[in-house]
Amino acid sequence: MAPPPPSLQLYWSSRSPFVRKVMVCAHERGLADRIERIPAVVALTRTERSLLPRNPLGRIPTLVMPDGGVLFDSIVICEYLDGLGEAPRLFPAPGPARIDAMQRHALGTGFMEMLLLWRGESLREQPSAVIIENFEVKRAAVIPALEALVPQLEATPYDIGHVAIGCSLSYLDFRWPEFDWRSPSPRLASWHAAFSARPAVQATAHIDA
Repeated sequence: MAPPPPSLQLYWSSRSPFVRKVMVCAHERGLADRIERIPAVVALTRTERSLLPRNPLGRIPTLVMPDGGVLFDSIVICEYLDGLGEAPRLFPAPGPARIDAMQRHALGTGFMEMLLLWRGESLREQPSAVIIENFEVKRAAVIPALEALVPQLEATPYDIGHVAIGCSLSYLDFRWPEFDWRSPSPRLASWHAAFSARPAVQATAHIDA
């Protein structure tokens, strides 16, 4: 029997850490085969006009549901996917565990946002040295904070916070492969190696194309 056709449409780019977060969740939930990926290029200098009727913000990821409804941004899509399928949930039930997971998610997602802004600034014809320096200062603060968080990551069930933190570090590797964050953060490096070995992560690797 042929597999059912995809029932979800995702405006997508393999370069986006936010899209990757969604696709990691989709794979973890066993839903990746149900998602039709629609390529979309989104940047400060380019608006994907075909996306605007679906998402007036012109941002990815944007998910079109079977009934034609539209969801954005990444955290909303991830929580929607978490309600489908039979795999273990990535969003804990309301309570302290959920607050902790969402706080970890906020740190990981905030790091992604910073890295995207940093890359955008660095690609300008005349990048601001002051802005670049401040990004470097923030990165220097985030990595030790993540290293200190590893005992909590190791002691709690895998959840959306783990996904966001792992994807943020993977994006750092993707765009700044020369930056050695592992040497001063051995426990974080070990945790990220285990994260990177998960099938859902391996299936969603960034491609600069």
